[in-house]
Amino acid sequence: MVSFPSVRLIGDTQRAYAHRVIDQAPQGYVMKVGAETRRDAQNRKLWPMLQDLQRQVPAMAGSTLEDLKLRFLNALGAEMRFLPTLEGEGMFPVGLRSSTLTVQQFSGLVELLYEFGARHGVRWSEPRQEQAA
Repeated sequence: MVSFPSVRLIGDTQRAYAHRVIDQAPQGYVMKVGAETRRDAQNRKLWPMLQDLQRQVPAMAGSTLEDLKLRFLNALGAEMRFLPTLEGEGMFPVGLRSSTLTVQQFSGLVELLYEFGARHGVRWSEPRQEQAA
């Protein structure tokens, strides 16, 4: 199977390249156009922020970083579903993945963390920058 790159459409050069990629794609391939998902810089910013909250907010000390991330995604309004475990002893969330957030949605998540941290007196371990975008 031939692999084709993702193309970020930021100018005429990239649009022309995207056209060439589509023209070269085999019959039956699928092309998807959508908003850019979160950037690596945004993701790298998320984890230290969650660690700061975990260390400095007593109510969050007992949660894993993944659990904290899911709590904030839920507060952001990300779609959440629950499924029963295989043995039926509980439920688990599905559908919440920060990797599927758009750049704008992820920026909203970071702002939510800043707002929550401000209400709880969190001192961030890295200086605040204008959106890790």
